[in-house]
Amino acid sequence: MSTLVIDNAGLLVTNDAALGEGPLGLVRDSALVIEGDRVAAVAPAGAAADERIDAAGRCVIPGFVDSHTHLVFAGDRAEEFTARMDGAPYAAGGIRVTTEATRAASAGELADLARARRDEAARAGITHLEIKSGYGLDVETERRSCEVAAGLTDDVTFLGAHVVPAEYEDRADDYVELVRGEMLEACAPHARWIDAFCERGAFDADQSRAVLEAGRAAGLGLRVHGNQLGPGPGVRLAVELGAASVDHCTYLDDADVEALAGSDTVATFLPATDFSTRQPYPDARRAIDAGASVAIATNCNPGSSYTTSMAFCIALAVRDMGMTADEALQAATLGGAAALRRGDLGRLSPGARADAVILEAPSHAHLVYRPGVPLVAATISAGRMLR
Repeated sequence: MSTLVIDNAGLLVTNDAALGEGPLGLVRDSALVIEGDRVAAVAPAGAAADERIDAAGRCVIPGFVDSHTHLVFAGDRAEEFTARMDGAPYAAGGIRVTTEATRAASAGELADLARARRDEAARAGITHLEIKSGYGLDVETERRSCEVAAGLTDDVTFLGAHVVPAEYEDRADDYVELVRGEMLEACAPHARWIDAFCERGAFDADQSRAVLEAGRAAGLGLRVHGNQLGPGPGVRLAVELGAASVDHCTYLDDADVEALAGSDTVATFLPATDFSTRQPYPDARRAIDAGASVAIATNCNPGSSYTTSMAFCIALAVRDMGMTADEALQAATLGGAAALRRGDLGRLSPGARADAVILEAPSHAHLVYRPGVPLVAATISAGRMLR
């Protein structure tokens, strides 16, 4: 098997405390040795290999793990965003605007659009991502969306319970039956996860529970959108059902924080969404100090967070959510892996998938120190150079 070495890393972030300094496992003046698609070793600079990438003293970090995206969609909602910046409130019902365009698009068109977004994410240092359906809201388009997503990742989430489509207006319970029955049956073969938007304007706790329990019976893992637009039952429902992650968590009360801290459910924060919707930012400091596991993700979608920049999300988390630069980087890498229950991602230690990013900077702190600057010099995914 051929070997590749990323040599002369001035600072290597391994996310393995056993390998280096502090929780990030920092190693200085080192080399990352890769065999095939796996990390083989962390060695002193100058390690021998068949192929060599010279980091030239720059910082090397694990590839970002984006555990919450909606890349499969057609259409544009720039006008909605502009109106929101002019003072219009955000509402979950805006999802319906994208549904019409997505239903009209062919599988090939959706695949081309989603692949372009995936490639853009890779250029921004994202080496693994989760992709949700949720803009079809009928059996065939949801199935088509899950199938397209499965061509790009092995972490596909079926999100038929995103919002009630127009044709089921005032018949939400009937739509829930469709989601947990025929739609789930069509989508489950292409998915690993099921999700529900447990929020005012979308689905209540009982409806969300019905969808999630049906998904679990079909062999899918559970994820929840919760507590985005105000206090609600989403966080505690996720913990009750043992969901891998509950995402948004913008509004957390004491009981929510206590539930998260006593569980394996990851609180996934989506700060670019709060930026775009003018919502308050979550109090990540409070959750971390209580002992909750946290992640950061982009929530790339056409309505409330049309970005693939994890660096932007990290900067927001430090500036407005009370996280340190170290905590934010770990949340965007190892935290994202935990939210997907993946032990092979988010770290650069032996046995992990060889996903690494070389920054055009001497340390990861520059992701916050130099916001908005494209600092990704190279992305390596599964041992292969992407850029």
